[in-house]
Amino acid sequence: MRAVTFQGLEQVRVEEKPEPELVAGDDAIVQVDTSAVCGSDLHIYHGRVPVEEGFTIGHEFVGTVLAVGDDVDRVGIGDRVVGCFHTACATCTPCLRGDYHRCANGQTFGHGSHLGNLQGAQAERLLVPRANLTLRRVPESVSSDVALFAGDVMGTAFHAISYGGMRSGDTVAILGLGPVGLCAVQAAFAGGAVQVFAIDTVAERLEMAASFGATPLHLTEQDAKKEVRAATGGAGVDVAVDAVGNPEPLALAISLARDVGTVSGIGAYSGRMEVPLGLAWLKGLSLRLGVANVIAHVDHVLDLLEAGKLDPAPLVSHHMSLDQAPEAYQLYDAREALKIILTP
Repeated sequence: MRAVTFQGLEQVRVEEKPEPELVAGDDAIVQVDTSAVCGSDLHIYHGRVPVEEGFTIGHEFVGTVLAVGDDVDRVGIGDRVVGCFHTACATCTPCLRGDYHRCANGQTFGHGSHLGNLQGAQAERLLVPRANLTLRRVPESVSSDVALFAGDVMGTAFHAISYGGMRSGDTVAILGLGPVGLCAVQAAFAGGAVQVFAIDTVAERLEMAASFGATPLHLTEQDAKKEVRAATGGAGVDVAVDAVGNPEPLALAISLARDVGTVSGIGAYSGRMEVPLGLAWLKGLSLRLGVANVIAHVDHVLDLLEAGKLDPAPLVSHHMSLDQAPEAYQLYDAREALKIILTP
């Protein structure tokens, strides 16, 4: 079968790989109908996440179940399914708490041996462990392009809002309008936010956020802190979301949050960084950081997608073939695409 493999710094290639085979009783094999290039894939592309040469990458997928082990009963052969970007065992202490994203035995698709040695989804077929927990049937009315977001990007955005403790009637600021940030705008409104400030430097992304109902703020051409303070009676927002993962937006999120508000950091942070913890302490902020608990949210997200309360379809900017993956990565890396869907 054909698969997209990591070949070194800023190099991917489509290669022939062995067909996946069932190993455990709760495994499934999925024919991948759609996969996608994600911002997390760029961490691999740029060498920030170590992945072995020749490893199949990608972690977002919708497909058709081809085979299941004897212990799989949640999905069956022929079902159209969406996969969560990682697996969980459902039996370890974190899983029993519902913290599937901290599973002691979890694996992340397409991220090499450091994150479970599970081959990725940018391929024609895929082995899916823990299928009862990892896979969900896609409602008939939901397109594969839309459903794909439930297993990672929209699930992550939903987590950012939910984990931030947002309540109906709250005000929210979203820093960074990549796919996760834009989905977080929708998730905030779906949760009852009365005003959402969307902050970025890319005009097209600000326009899209505005089309979702947000108040767009250009990071460098406007004074985001001044604008937010003016619109909230000087208080700041109830929840500020950093969807970037860098110290500058996290610092701004701390600045924009009201006293005793919440900062939800859903970007992928790495290494040492300086942020104004003194200000966070002085304001009594709650800092909620970490990878998204997508498995815990996927059913709710699918329900909201089916109901039309969330609609990530406008974020899909490109459809490309699996064989065009090298060009897709270059396009995405140049920020000339918002979301690229790959099809075999």
